[in-house]
Amino acid sequence: MDGEVSDSGRAHLAAVVEDRLVAAAGVVLRRGFGWLPRVEPYTGYGTPRRVRVLGRVLISPRHLSRGRPRPVQRGFRSFLAVPAPGERVVVTVGEAVVEAIADRAGYIDVEVDLPPDAPLRTGWQRATLRTTGEAAAQMHAGMVVIGDEVRLGVVSDIDDTAMVTSVPRLFVALWNMLWVRTAARLAVRGMATLYARIVEANPDAPFIYLSAGAWNTARTLRRFLARHGYPPGPLLLTDFGPTRTGWFRSGREHKTTSLERLIATFPQVRWVLMGDDGQHDPEIYDEASRAHPGVVAAIGIRTLSRAEKVIATASAGPVRGPSPDDGGPGVPMVIGRDGDALAAGLEEVPGLLSPRSD
Repeated sequence: MDGEVSDSGRAHLAAVVEDRLVAAAGVVLRRGFGWLPRVEPYTGYGTPRRVRVLGRVLISPRHLSRGRPRPVQRGFRSFLAVPAPGERVVVTVGEAVVEAIADRAGYIDVEVDLPPDAPLRTGWQRATLRTTGEAAAQMHAGMVVIGDEVRLGVVSDIDDTAMVTSVPRLFVALWNMLWVRTAARLAVRGMATLYARIVEANPDAPFIYLSAGAWNTARTLRRFLARHGYPPGPLLLTDFGPTRTGWFRSGREHKTTSLERLIATFPQVRWVLMGDDGQHDPEIYDEASRAHPGVVAAIGIRTLSRAEKVIATASAGPVRGPSPDDGGPGVPMVIGRDGDALAAGLEEVPGLLSPRSD
């Protein structure tokens, strides 16, 4: 998931320092404490013929490396994980077996092609990820397999779209991410109900949660989404820390490239794009609707309060999908303070929502 190189071929100083610290920590933990590599599985996605398998190899105490579940932790503890770069992992999906090598941050991101005569069934499936060596251990990673008949899907941001995090307010965001437990986090009013109505009207619609948040918080986010009744689906997050080209990854680039990859993987799917106006979601979704006419079914943008945007890291411009004047069909776009307001506008999109239950 890293794969970034500078034009000169040299790694950024921050990445060099991080790599050396990780290598030193790995040696100490393996030799001094007997820790072993284990796989942290993430939820993947794909078609019956090709799936994307995601995970991360970490150095952990022996009892965790043998597959026992980790206890629930406060956010900051998840950032203390030590990756195992270069570790080999055998990935098995159905009748296909491939070997992957963890990148410099320990991540596994591999596409697996299924045999032509043995495609996967649609729906929820799983891959097996097994470390190699004397103390081999394996874990299972869930995957959602989207069939060729599926015509509608949802891409949703998480921070300040599904979950109240006040990302523009830096210190509050850090407190929420690093300290507050899952049970104490608040859901955006009406969003889970809105998504449930989409599922009710479109039972086979996949939900993809695309966020610039760190992979370290994946377990916390999964628990939050399940606790508040959001539809299950893959999380597409980013690494936390320096890259080979700079101090931080670009959240906007991550979202843009991830969205492009989804559109290429599922050309038959029209996407409902849900986000907020605190960062770059309006521009990213607008660009996607213009670059791929007919692919975006609707855009929903939750508006943050004026106070929430005072110290925003990026100012979001108005959302505007392609109009007939641009030579393409118009894209329904709705702006609202919460899920209830967005639902009221999205009811105008044919077939998107089930009738209200009141």
